[in-house]
Amino acid sequence: MSSPSPALATRLEAARAVVHDAAQMAMAMRPPPGGPQASQKSAQDWLTETDGAVEAFIANRMKALFPDDGFQGEEGGVARTGSLRWVVDPIDGTSNYARGRCRWCISLGLLDGDEPVAGVIDAPALGEVYTALRGYGAFLNGKRIQASPVKDPASSMIEMGWSNRVPKPVFMEKMDAIMAMGTMPRSGGCGALALADVASGRLDGYIEIVINLWDVAAALPLLAEAGARVSPFLQEGGLTGPATIMAANPHIAQALSEAVSIPLA
Repeated sequence: MSSPSPALATRLEAARAVVHDAAQMAMAMRPPPGGPQASQKSAQDWLTETDGAVEAFIANRMKALFPDDGFQGEEGGVARTGSLRWVVDPIDGTSNYARGRCRWCISLGLLDGDEPVAGVIDAPALGEVYTALRGYGAFLNGKRIQASPVKDPASSMIEMGWSNRVPKPVFMEKMDAIMAMGTMPRSGGCGALALADVASGRLDGYIEIVINLWDVAAALPLLAEAGARVSPFLQEGGLTGPATIMAANPHIAQALSEAVSIPLA
């Protein structure tokens, strides 16, 4: 295998260090267990002081390191443009974070034009860091990961994300289809980590009907490198607005796609 592009490899290492520092900030600001310490934007959609602080920290650090790169954040929108573009979700799983739970992460992905090429997902409360560089593997805490070998839907575990932007009948239709396959349904409240779980084999599939680029930018290279199959999220509007994503291990991907009527790429 040839060596990765020095420019991209350097960026991935820098991103991992910057996200690590941001994760320590988020841990220091983390609320204790209890009722949510956050403001509510809409039903089950939360914003904490940490979201803004972490995004500003990462934006400033990446600007200092790579001033010609673009930058887009969940809270601040597109701050800079460039052929290489960083996309950050400062706290994915804010509803969990705001209640002192552990299932949340910082997600920082890198796009080269329209192609996701690298990503870092740091879940400090879990002690886990996912990294990926297109063409050079996906890793969890430095060890290579791959999608699960599960072939039988009745042995599989599928997660589906919930959003107030999805009509209840649509959500229930997809959930019914998942359960009709004999799978175990889950919902953990953190899309980036659910997608990372598909990449690592902890889940066999993940579906979210309405999800944004910052939630998935870091996970897309992980999924590609881990051998998972993914719906055409970017081609179906995900670069510029919310879209649907489905990711699954390669053995049940087709059956899941047909069951929930979400096409694969």
